[in-house]
Amino acid sequence: MLAALAFAWALAVPLSLAAWRLPRELDGTPVARPLDVHRRYRLIFWIAVPLLAAGCVWRFGATGAALAAIVCTLVLLTLAWIDAETGYLPDALTMPLLWLGLLVNLQGTFASLDHAVVGAVAGYLLLWCVYMVFLLLTGRQALGFGDLKLLAALGAWLGWMALPRMLIVAALLGLTVALVRRVSGKLAPGQAFSFGPYLAVAGVMGLLDLLD
Repeated sequence: MLAALAFAWALAVPLSLAAWRLPRELDGTPVARPLDVHRRYRLIFWIAVPLLAAGCVWRFGATGAALAAIVCTLVLLTLAWIDAETGYLPDALTMPLLWLGLLVNLQGTFASLDHAVVGAVAGYLLLWCVYMVFLLLTGRQALGFGDLKLLAALGAWLGWMALPRMLIVAALLGLTVALVRRVSGKLAPGQAFSFGPYLAVAGVMGLLDLLD
């Protein structure tokens, strides 16, 4: 457990720096990031790091799978932080997460390799279909392409069979939070909100077998 915590802290340092640096500019436009908001998310991040590391060891024991799970959960945590704060899911994290999921599953660590490959493709195509249908019906974008890549990465880690449960959980979480914010007056009608954090939470739950 101590080794896992040390590994998680060591990985968390560059990830926390990435959460600040990666989305500093979008298409040349500086991202609006109030320092008080950033500090609040940073506090949540550092509290969650040891909890996630302990959860991975509890689930997988003293194995290489536990170390891989720590990497996956901490990257998901970082992506949730960035998306919640800026509405941005950087390819610099989502794409390596996808490829790493396929590599980890070469030996069937979390899913068989064929299920992981199909999961990566299906994860992207599922949300792409949602994106296109919503765009054709309303003329507006329901999702960003970062969400598509994130679900593809989750499919690469957990296989295609885990996708429906993760999508349902993410959708329910997102709808619940949106409803609460709407009632409290913090979300205007038609205002966009980030879906990535809920996908990330569902991915962590799936990895730790909390969706069964």
